[in-house]
Amino acid sequence: MLKIIFGSIARFARIPVVAICCVMLAGLIACRAAVGDTGEPKACGPFGSQPAQNISAVKPNCAPGVLLGPWQDSDGTDRYACLYQPAVVTPDRKLPMIVYIHPSLFSAGWITVTNLLSLQDRVSISKEPEADGYIVLAPEGRKTTHYYPFPDNHGIGWDNWYRQLDPKGDVKIGDTSYRENVDAAAIDHFIQEQVATGKVDTNRIYVTGWSNGAAMAYLYALNRPNIAAVAVYSAPDPFGAFDDPCPQTPQVTVTGVAANNKQIRIFNPGIPTMHIHNSCDIGGLCPNSELLTTQLKAIGVAIDDVMLDNSGNRVNACMDYCGTNSNGGTSGLTNPWGSAVGLKNHMLWPKEWTPKMLEFFRAHPLGAH
Repeated sequence: MLKIIFGSIARFARIPVVAICCVMLAGLIACRAAVGDTGEPKACGPFGSQPAQNISAVKPNCAPGVLLGPWQDSDGTDRYACLYQPAVVTPDRKLPMIVYIHPSLFSAGWITVTNLLSLQDRVSISKEPEADGYIVLAPEGRKTTHYYPFPDNHGIGWDNWYRQLDPKGDVKIGDTSYRENVDAAAIDHFIQEQVATGKVDTNRIYVTGWSNGAAMAYLYALNRPNIAAVAVYSAPDPFGAFDDPCPQTPQVTVTGVAANNKQIRIFNPGIPTMHIHNSCDIGGLCPNSELLTTQLKAIGVAIDDVMLDNSGNRVNACMDYCGTNSNGGTSGLTNPWGSAVGLKNHMLWPKEWTPKMLEFFRAHPLGAH
């Protein structure tokens, strides 16, 4: 059975064998808190968990793009990004830019598994339908500890558990200073670096992502007023998924921080959002994705919630056989079929829906908020 599933994933997704082996384990092993080697999670605070424990920097393979960096974040870690420009770049025309946030366990170069680059020279996300071409910026995460099931309890990824993403940077509450999330700061840096070249249409900076990268894309875009829209694939709820020790509920307040540690303020609630995910997804993720939709709609965030069945058709309900827990989590030991189907779906970028994501971007420039 596993041999058939394994072969099918490799054949259709063209995923490296080592990568499949790593992620296969995530679908087959019971979900648990990903504290790993760090021991018990530390106390929760006004921004959720403590910052993730850094293991090492990551330098991506950007082919066929250009490597940017290194730039050191506030922890002293070298940060990198990949830049992919369309074939035709003229000095008299500013281009839209899509910021792609990669999944955990995979690097920025994993963008080549999507069709975002193959559409780059053929699709317009500008005001003018004939103005083809957009820039793609793919920042690189770090190797850190995660609160995901093994083998994703540590590795390349993004820290969406420490949610201090105030656009002003570091903040002080009482006598305690809280540094800005270093992953958000790295994304800020590489966006600003490209804007400084004069090539970017600053009314059309968009964010997308996949899996843990989708969670980070959501968290980032909901806190950055310079981002015009966000459209992601298969995001765990960035405010609480699996065994997150410090889940929070997003809130919109005029001034100050949230009322208590169970809430977190967001700074860009007017952003249009699209979430494409599977009715049967990895780790029983679908009900958790729906929880995110409920949380965002409750505070007035516009969201196009696109749920796909196993054939890529839009449906209206999660498949119960893949898990019913709103926090996500299902065991491959007790639910091997649901876990295997969810894994297969999660590992395939929905290429037939990418044009719809791009059209969503085109329809939502910054000034339209």
